[in-house]
Amino acid sequence: MSFSERLLAWWERHGRHDLPWQTDRSPYRVWLSEIMLQQTQVATAKPYFERFTQRFPELEDLARAEIDEVLALWSGLGYYARARNLHRSAELCLERHDGSLPEQAEALQALPGVGRSTANAILAQAWDRRAPILDGNVKRVLARHRAIAGWPGRSSVEKLLWQAAEELTPDNRAADYTQAIMDLGATVCRPRNPDCRRCPVAEDCRARIEGRTEELPGRRPKKTRPRRQAEYLLLRDSAGRVLLERRPPAGIWGGLWSLPEHDSLELSGELEPLPSPAPMEHEFSHFSLRLEFHHVRLDTAIQVEDRVTAWLNIAEALERGLPRPMRALLECLDESDPGQAARDRLR
Repeated sequence: MSFSERLLAWWERHGRHDLPWQTDRSPYRVWLSEIMLQQTQVATAKPYFERFTQRFPELEDLARAEIDEVLALWSGLGYYARARNLHRSAELCLERHDGSLPEQAEALQALPGVGRSTANAILAQAWDRRAPILDGNVKRVLARHRAIAGWPGRSSVEKLLWQAAEELTPDNRAADYTQAIMDLGATVCRPRNPDCRRCPVAEDCRARIEGRTEELPGRRPKKTRPRRQAEYLLLRDSAGRVLLERRPPAGIWGGLWSLPEHDSLELSGELEPLPSPAPMEHEFSHFSLRLEFHHVRLDTAIQVEDRVTAWLNIAEALERGLPRPMRALLECLDESDPGQAARDRLR
């Protein structure tokens, strides 16, 4: 049996068949799932997908939504550029493609946030067309099966992996094969301790034969992750409302609502210092951020000119699109140490 035949036979018995985006493989739902699964595991993405599709069941619903609502539903999933790209892509589909996703790889890749592998995954799963993919799980499977050494992020290594993907992808059952090879990487050919005894393609896997499963694929070259620090103003008025500010579109937490950065506002009026939450740590893909807070009550709500700000009670604030640490902090404001309670909640 060929690689794909063995893989498909395994998937029919042991693969995942109950994922929410499998029940209706419409192009919109497939596209949404593929974007959510970038940098995110299935278990984490599932509840977000279900909430998202309940609120925006069709692409046109997403296109006509306010970006604030989109970001609010995305809040906590991270990598917020994905949400902004989804919203903008939906608008472009409405403007240029009669409210539907285009069915050509080039047109799909022209949408924000859609690269070659994502475009091919959409083609394969939504329209059952032969289209090799190369997400993180597939890279690991192919690097081990073909013993392709080196970090997959290096262009020369990625080129070899694309060649392998092209050679092994079958002409038929594109949707099932795409799901099968992703499932194999996620559940059997894991980054650590792969379960080679359960693998349907282990017989001719060179990494298994050569004892190199832990070595392949090659690791990303190590870099020291820089540490940054930012101070935020937890500003309350006499009614207990908090001041939130929308962050610029670019940069971390772009477009989300956040506590304003300390020293970015000129405060006037009677100030009452309040116990400040303990600092929090937040990990981004390329750096670590230490968040410190200054907790102050004003006798009256100030007006901030030339900034997108809003005074909101806690319930209203939690309905906005918030960065995960900010949301956790606001949810824990009634605790004796909201910073520590928020850190515990984020673990």
